[in-house]
Parts: sequence; structure tokens; C-alpha cells
Amino acid sequence: MIEGHNEIDVPAGVPVWDVDPYDPAVLSDPLAYYAELRSKGPFAYISRYSVLACGRYEETKEVFSDWERFVSSRGVGLQDFSLEEPWRPPSLVLEVDPPYHTKTRAVIERALSPRSVAKLSESFREAAEKLIDELLEKGTFEAVEELAETYPTTVFPDAVGLRETDRRRLVDYGEMVFNAIGPDNELRRNAMAKGPDVVPWIMEQCRRERLKPDGFGAAIYAASDTGEITEDEAGLLVRSLLSAGVDTTVAVLGSAIWCLANNTDQFERLKADPNLARWAFEETLRYTSPIHTFCRTASAGTEVSGVKIAEGTKVLCVLGAANLDERHWPEADRFDIGRMPSDHLALGVGIHGCVGQNVARAEVDAVLTAIANKVGSIELAGEALWRPNNSVRTLDRLPVIFRGK
Repeated sequence: MIEGHNEIDVPAGVPVWDVDPYDPAVLSDPLAYYAELRSKGPFAYISRYSVLACGRYEETKEVFSDWERFVSSRGVGLQDFSLEEPWRPPSLVLEVDPPYHTKTRAVIERALSPRSVAKLSESFREAAEKLIDELLEKGTFEAVEELAETYPTTVFPDAVGLRETDRRRLVDYGEMVFNAIGPDNELRRNAMAKGPDVVPWIMEQCRRERLKPDGFGAAIYAASDTGEITEDEAGLLVRSLLSAGVDTTVAVLGSAIWCLANNTDQFERLKADPNLARWAFEETLRYTSPIHTFCRTASAGTEVSGVKIAEGTKVLCVLGAANLDERHWPEADRFDIGRMPSDHLALGVGIHGCVGQNVARAEVDAVLTAIANKVGSIELAGEALWRPNNSVRTLDRLPVIFRGK
């Protein structure tokens, strides 16, 4: 086995590529890797890990959305759960298939209903305006720590119902979970080393008796009272909300500020029409793909775009590459908030589409609208540094200057 999955033969007609997609240098600056992957055809065989990788839009969408031929229940990382026991209980949303997935997703969808999210819009807006006012007073600040991490780790845990918040532990927890999806490299080992501190704290905060009665978490636990799920399953679902709902929002907020600072014409458009905040969010998702790679496993022998794929094959769905595919989007490498890319793959597609995307939209919309209304200019005050992660493309440092209108 290689990284917890079976080695496969190279399918006929598929180029062999000796690249490490999980090399920190690639993860920090993946655009050349994305472009070369697309240039190789529908699929490339990554010899280092004995996997197929797809980076074109059509094939990536087909593999990512066809849950019957390409399952999630065998793990969305390199490890095949049918061959090895995972290091933690599988996610009851990301790493299960119907009919079990149908049950657990229904519970979360009900807890995160449009009505529930709408009730939070005012508090999200007030928190965003307060934070932007504070940052305008400072002028120069570090946007990852002071904006991208601070905002979601303030409003989202409160929406879940946590009585206590800890920005560093919440970010580290998500970072650990997403790094663990990759190979057994230094990134994964360093992230897992934080587990003894982070995991017990998360588990304690997510116990039913610790949660406030009016949050998403309480609504999820209520499903255990009717027998829809068990109380243990409810706890796992609440923890899944925190791992998936913090780091990805941190990533897209930081990336949005980076995009607007580097594309002043687009920031001018946003200031002129703050209603474009929603589409600035979607274009940031397409342009930077917070989740850059998730895997699927072939449940049986199949074929995609003329390529024969054997049962048990791990397929790297490189969303970051697919979302920049010029075959699907004209001038795909240009950031354009008027593009309205509603069919991007950054939030998944089909039954495994991000269940919390309405919450993320509400959070980021509140921040970008506040920025559009209050900030006159955004300038970089130093070099932007990206934080390598086996699954998430996120900034590590982003010094910026906000000037008021």
C-alpha cells in the first residue's frame, strides 16, 4: 500500500507525472502545478502516491459529483478506509454515502436552515461593522490574524452555541483535520502534534450540556431526542461544524482581502455597488479555491473521458485547478467580481455540496459589505505569505492598510 491505499496500474493513455502535490513549495504557490496538471489531459498518474489526479473542470465535476461511482465513504484523503482504520471517526457528512449520509445531512440542513441563518444576519452585520471600524482606527494591521481569523472565530462559535471561544484552538483544530487528509508528511505530523491540546478542548465545548440552548449545536442534539441520530452522532456532527466551518471561512476572508488589494479596479466596483459583495465572495472562491484538493475512490471499474479507472483507485480532485480551467471560464486567471461564477466547484457539488455554505455566505457578505461601505482603499503593507496545508489554500500573513472614505 501507499499512504493507506492500494497501488494501481497506470491506465492506458494517461501520462505519468513525478510531482509531489503536497510539497510545501507547491502548496504555497500552486498555480504552475494547476496549469501543468490541466495541460496533461483529463487525468495524470501521480507516481509518488499511485493516484490519478484531475484538474480540468468537466472531469473534476463528474468525479466529484458522482457519489455512486466515486465514493466518499472510503475517505476524502489518500487513506482508503476500507483498508485501514482512520485516525478519528469518519466525518458523518463528508465521509459517508447514502443512505447514511441522507440522514445525517438532513439533521444539519435543518439546524442550518435559511430561517436559522437569517436570524443571525443582523448580529453578523453588527460584528462586521464593529471590527472594520476598529481596523480603520488602526490603519495598518495583519489581516489574517486580526480580520480573517478574528471574525469567524467570534461569530460562528457563538452561532453554534459555544459558551467559550479560543481563536487559536479553533483555527488549529481545523488545520489539524485538513492536514490529516494528506500524506504522512511534516505538515500532517506538526498539525497532529497539536491534537492533545486541541481535541479535548473541542470535545468539551461540544458536549450538549455545555452548549447554549438556541444555537446550531442544540438543534443538532435535539435530533437525538427523537431517535433520528444518536447523541454520540450529534456530538460528532457539532464537531464537524467547527472543523469545516472555521478554517474554510478564514481562508476565503483572507483571500478576498488579498484579491481586492491586488485588483483595485474590482474594489472600486465593489465600493460603487456593495450588492456585489455576494459575487466577490463567489469569485474569490473560484479564484483561490479554499479547499484545493479532495479525493474520491472508485467503487467499481468505470470510465471517464475515455480513461479506464479501476476499482479502488484514489482520484485527487484538484478543485483549485478545475476552478481556473480556461475551457470553462474565459480569462480564468483574471479576478472579476462581475463574473458571477455560480457553477464553481469550491463548495462541492451534488449531495456533498458544503452544507454550511449559507452560513459562510452570510459571514463573508457581512464583512465585504462593511468594507465596501466604510473603506476607501486597501493597500498591501508587506509581502503576503501563504500557509501550506494538505487540503486548504489559506494565507499565513497579509499586512494591509485600510484607509477610510
